[in-house]
Amino acid sequence: MSSLRGDVTGQVSTTAVRVRPGWLAPVTVTLSVLGLLVSAYLTFEHFTANSTLACSIGGVVDCAKVTSSPWSTFMGVPVALLGLVFFAVTLWLCLPATWRRTDGWLDPARLAWLTVGLGMALYLVWAELFRIHAICLWCTVVHVLTFALWVAVLFGQILSGPADE
Repeated sequence: MSSLRGDVTGQVSTTAVRVRPGWLAPVTVTLSVLGLLVSAYLTFEHFTANSTLACSIGGVVDCAKVTSSPWSTFMGVPVALLGLVFFAVTLWLCLPATWRRTDGWLDPARLAWLTVGLGMALYLVWAELFRIHAICLWCTVVHVLTFALWVAVLFGQILSGPADE
């Protein structure tokens, strides 16, 4: 079904209305909020020199080693802060009101944004495994949430269909 709307100039535009799976908005909002919370925690820890980091130290799982390594910044910006911005934008893109919008650019932009985030997560996993030789459990939570969001949005958009007349 298409809906006809008049814009400010009096012209009529046609936009396709898509029906989304009922689970899509609640799942993506929940994952985005969780990612935002963990990223906020990691950002706080970055700027307080890991003063209250709740994670083991030493061995394969060593959050302090990961979050204080040279790999904890990307082009001079703390990775945790980039994650915070990433999940804030993702939350906006996954709000129920945003899912209901009919702007044609939103679906590809949403998936592209999450693909960039997933690429960054994969880069950071590579850095943890092959450069830092330690794993941060908090970072792993962020990576898993990013992957889960990407999968949810991909399948949510695939399963979205045109509204019935």
